Amino acid sequence: MQPSLTAILPCNDLDRTEAFFARLGFRREKGSSDDYRMLVDGFGGQIHLNPAVEGWLVPGRNPFGLYLYREDVDELAAVFRDEILGDGDPRDEPWGMYEFALNAPDDVLVRVGWPTRLR
Repeated sequence: MQPSLTAILPCNDLDRTEAFFARLGFRREKGSSDDYRMLVDGFGGQIHLNPAVEGWLVPGRNPFGLYLYREDVDELAAVFRDEILGDGDPRDEPWGMYEFALNAPDDVLVRVGWPTRLR
């Protein structure tokens, strides 16, 4: 195993959140349980989902955000075409990323991008 950092994301609905991340290419890893789900994408991305404490996630006020670095930005944007925040297309941003943003379950901001200079 390589050293890494994994986000642990509290969720109000584990099934709904897992289904969302499955559309981004994540799958449940062996060793997961129904109450704690370890997801991997095969590119080094990992996210763990666990039940949120009741009342912790307030709709419209979730402070959590994730950034998924993926080279296939356009392909993923096509999967989420009608759910992309903003004008609906990935774009080159002034901070050097080609990206788009999504509102995941529980109002988690998910940005998907790749460095513009590497495209």
